Amino acid sequence: MHSSIQRRDVLAALGGAAVVGALPAFASAAEGSKVLAYLGTYTGGKSQGIYAADFDPATGKLGAPRLVAKTAQPSFLALHPSGKSLYACNESGDFEGKKAGAITAFAINADGSLQELNQKTSSGAAPCHLVVDKTGKNVLCANYTGGNVCVYSLKADGSRDKQTALVQHQGPRIHAHSVNLDAANRFAFVADLGLDKVMIYKFDADHGTLTPNDPPAGICPKGGGPRHFAFHPTGKFAYVCAETSSAVTAFAYDAAKGSLTELQTLSTLPTKVEGNSTAEVQVHPTGKFVYVSNRGHNSIAIFKVDPATGKLTAAGHQGKDIKVPRNFGIDPSGKWMVVCSQDGDHVNVFQIDQNSGALEPTDIKIEVGAPVCVKFLVRK
Repeated sequence: MHSSIQRRDVLAALGGAAVVGALPAFASAAEGSKVLAYLGTYTGGKSQGIYAADFDPATGKLGAPRLVAKTAQPSFLALHPSGKSLYACNESGDFEGKKAGAITAFAINADGSLQELNQKTSSGAAPCHLVVDKTGKNVLCANYTGGNVCVYSLKADGSRDKQTALVQHQGPRIHAHSVNLDAANRFAFVADLGLDKVMIYKFDADHGTLTPNDPPAGICPKGGGPRHFAFHPTGKFAYVCAETSSAVTAFAYDAAKGSLTELQTLSTLPTKVEGNSTAEVQVHPTGKFVYVSNRGHNSIAIFKVDPATGKLTAAGHQGKDIKVPRNFGIDPSGKWMVVCSQDGDHVNVFQIDQNSGALEPTDIKIEVGAPVCVKFLVRK
């Protein structure tokens, strides 16, 4: 994978499984359940595809990683709300002779292994982020180099069906870096690093269509390079990490209009670090904390959230044994953070202080080649 691509990049309990998202009641879903951590990677070095590891929410322990699907460059993963299917971005710029990557659909077997259902074009180069809508009828994908976002319908067995939408961004520099949906499944938010905007679209789950919203975008600070996006569990606020400027922006969210209004922008660094870039932003399920990964400073930045205003206060960093952190995940109990160190070829676990948000190092660590994404699946 080209270096420019490498450096970028609910609880819904259905059918006996639950996909973990940023919702308040995490712990109850984990009681008496088994949890799998699926790991997306960059292949070609020490990795051959997607890995899975058993996870114990009581202790934070990760089991030995096992290869569950051989597939090229599965950099970002998404789980179907039924818990029966998984989707991967195959982040490349050449698929079937065209300037595109691919999206691969997998069925999740009883033992957690993956069975490929089908693999089709992403309709743009370097697909880097995807999500399944809350009805489970559609998968949405952002293509970084392609500068667009696409929607594909899903069949009953979880396999990909036809393309229902393709929106091409316009501008001298366009890089669609992530796509997210609001809690009501009415609006889609596409962070475009080149445009310095979070583009907003009305989303029709029944038809799989995207239409420009009014207002059409949330405006980010110029030159920041918005990358990833996360909602606060109350639905009143949202947060965007800026890759280029190493910052995080807090927005107020109007759920009726689908609009974003900037509240503040803070640095994710204690002091300036040349060459640093952010990768991931996530909100703790309690809504008390926001976390952002720093590549270069090699840390997770910690912020406290004012519950009344949604504004952030810097609360420190954790960098122990972290090397170029990409995606990270907060586990089903809300007690642990699993961090993917892309250049460290490992995944390690930190305990989350529920009062301060601090990340306490543990000795829990597994070796995985170039890990860049983690997703949790709760299984009864």
